[in-house]
Amino acid sequence: MKPVVALVGRPNVGKSTLFNRLTQTRDAIVADFAGLTRDRHYGNGRLGKHEFIVIDTGGFEPDAGSGIYKEMAKQTRQAVAEADVVIFVVDAREGLSAQDHDIANELRRLGKPCVLAANKAEGMHDGTKLVDFYELGFGDVHGVSAAHGQGMRDLVELALEPLNLPDPDDESEEDEANKPI
Repeated sequence: MKPVVALVGRPNVGKSTLFNRLTQTRDAIVADFAGLTRDRHYGNGRLGKHEFIVIDTGGFEPDAGSGIYKEMAKQTRQAVAEADVVIFVVDAREGLSAQDHDIANELRRLGKPCVLAANKAEGMHDGTKLVDFYELGFGDVHGVSAAHGQGMRDLVELALEPLNLPDPDDESEEDEANKPI
């Protein structure tokens, strides 16, 4: 069974760009304005021999009480429920926001393993702009650039690490050993 990774964050932090990078497709529509993605969107990713499912979500507003934002929040909660691990995407250029804190609190409440990715971090070699994100309480902040492909391998490895996936080579050896004669 393939592990499932949900991409969650506030509007316009680059979740759909990250989805496209991880799935090596252009299936998610990307634009420079918020609110374009509203429903969950699924795709297949691969890291070496490990395959996984990626779920793109719309901008998450956990406290939305009505309208389209409430429905988008329901879609995001459903994606998190389906996921084995969450990549919480924040915007390294814009910095930490109150909405990031709200999302962090909701993700803690939902209780899934979570990796914090500060997207749009291209050119931020010293990492000083990323320091504020430690306030969210998810451990290390991983600077990435979905648009440029920077940090993708490390991010996926970190996301899949808590799942203790068997080595694909070990799986094939086990399958051979358990085959009927």
